[in-house]
This record gives sequence, C-alpha cells and structure tokens, in this order.
Amino acid sequence: MAKKSSISTSKISDIPESYQRYLDEIHTISSRKKGGWVTNKEIAENLHVEPASVSGMLEKLKNKGLIKWEPRKAIRLTEEGKKIAKQLSEIHNLLYQFFARVLKIEDQKVIENLSCEIEHHITRDVKTSLEQFLSQYLDS
Repeated sequence: MAKKSSISTSKISDIPESYQRYLDEIHTISSRKKGGWVTNKEIAENLHVEPASVSGMLEKLKNKGLIKWEPRKAIRLTEEGKKIAKQLSEIHNLLYQFFARVLKIEDQKVIENLSCEIEHHITRDVKTSLEQFLSQYLDS
C-alpha cells in the first residue's frame, strides 16, 4: 500500500497542473450528482482521455490523499481534495469575472477557455490581489 503524502492547500501551485485538472473535473461532476460519487468513465468522457489514463491518475491522486477510490469503484474527493478543488473554482470564477466584466470580452467560450487555462497558475497572493481589485473595480 502506498504511503499517503500531505499537500498543503497554501501551496496549490506546487500541485501538478494535471492533478489539478482531475480534481477540478471530479469536483464539477460530483457537484451535479446526488451522493457526490464519480465514475472513471465520467472523468474520461469529460476530459476526453482514455479510461486507462484516468486510472493511472486516480492512483496518483489516491496516493496523495486527495481522493477516495478503489479500482473499478466510484471516486470521491477527500476533504483535502475538496479544498483544492474549491480554491480552483474560486480562482476560475474570479478570472471569469475579470475577463467578462473588466476586459469586457464577449465570447463566453474564449472567457471559459482562458479562465480554465490560467486558473492552474494563480498563487494565493495573486488570488487575493485579484479579489481586491475586482471588489474595488466593480464597486466603483
């Protein structure tokens, strides 16, 4: 049995982007389902990857203590996995607001793609600065 390591959510930028993408997708799928359990097939379909690739990543996420999963069973985020996914979601929403309301980009697909790509590179300090900026900008 692999030893679980702990990831501090204060260093989300230290988590590989590939891990973040899976956590984000698991969170998105689970939020739409009663019970919050997600299947390998759902992840594969949403990320447009092969189920075998998903299984390999799930093993890595499990070893990091970010998901609860056994092969051929459903997947659920751990509390640590949920914290990271929620941070990613918050950052995504801030970026979306920035592109839509500050830069006034009208193409929602462009905004969504930009937000998805950039969210994985935002540090806690940048997130805080962006929150402050948006708060001031949108309140004026």
